[in-house]
Amino acid sequence: MSPQDLAQVLRYLKNNDITDPHLLVGIDHSDDGGVYELSDDLAIIQSLDFFAPIVDDPYMFGQIAAANALSDIYAMGGTPKTVLNIVAFPVAQFGHKILAEILQGSYDKVKEAGAQVLGGHSIEDNEPKFGLSVTGIVHPTKFYKNIGAKPNDVLILTKPIGVGIQTTALKQGKLRDEYIKNVTESMRTLNKYAAKTLKNFHPNAVTDVTGFGLLGHAFEMASGSGVSLEIDWEKIPLLDGTKALAEQQLFPGGSRANHEWLKDDIYYSKSLTDIEQLILCDAVTSGGLLISLPEDEAENYIAELRKIYNIQAAVIGKVVQQQEYAIYVET
Repeated sequence: MSPQDLAQVLRYLKNNDITDPHLLVGIDHSDDGGVYELSDDLAIIQSLDFFAPIVDDPYMFGQIAAANALSDIYAMGGTPKTVLNIVAFPVAQFGHKILAEILQGSYDKVKEAGAQVLGGHSIEDNEPKFGLSVTGIVHPTKFYKNIGAKPNDVLILTKPIGVGIQTTALKQGKLRDEYIKNVTESMRTLNKYAAKTLKNFHPNAVTDVTGFGLLGHAFEMASGSGVSLEIDWEKIPLLDGTKALAEQQLFPGGSRANHEWLKDDIYYSKSLTDIEQLILCDAVTSGGLLISLPEDEAENYIAELRKIYNIQAAVIGKVVQQQEYAIYVET
């Protein structure tokens, strides 16, 4: 669902005045999950995500779906504990083996996360869909939110973008084998390792980059924090081959919807092409973390990620005082 459609739906809800003092993050936030306090030193984080297949390999689809759903817990500084599978599948059409491979891929990724599969729910559907409902734990005063970015912070991105473009090319049979391998590996990689390392530092805001694209999630961070962001196009990591595929107009519909949604809130450098603007708005599946971190901590955080986990995170911009536009993209 596009950001515009989601906003219109939420306008009709009548029960937004929740006053439970233990609800720390709820429906009134555009955050990655909900947070509910159970005791003075324990809160749960809950999130859910599911979607139709974006790769041909069923095992890899299960891996990607699990990594994507687990990511919301990591983006809030939590530890995943339990998951429930969400399955919509035409068994008569595809048989039992393919679904079993999807479930096995997910199970193995959940195991890597250190969480447990408790079961789930399945229905018959003409179009396969799969995902997870995830519950994690966190200290009630130590979770991350997607707001709180402060001027003089820098912005760090822990995975390259271009996923939506590349999976669109894959669906059309236009993605080379080495690019299929790279984009699949990116999507199936847990944000566990970026989040674990982040616990040694003091981030002011964290979110994961998914369907609203890099700029969509950056906009939520900027607007919710009362700041503006300056992003450097040249510093943003792209999956190999993304620019060439984008020039063939291989964008998913979500990327174009994101671009339209953000048009009044982002200033693009005049040297930035329409293609490059769309890349920045590309709808991502299982993207990396976008982190607003004090500048004096950024170098050490990135160095630790590279040394311990070989994660090639990058500083892509900085946080400044609120200005006319939420985001300024420079070249």
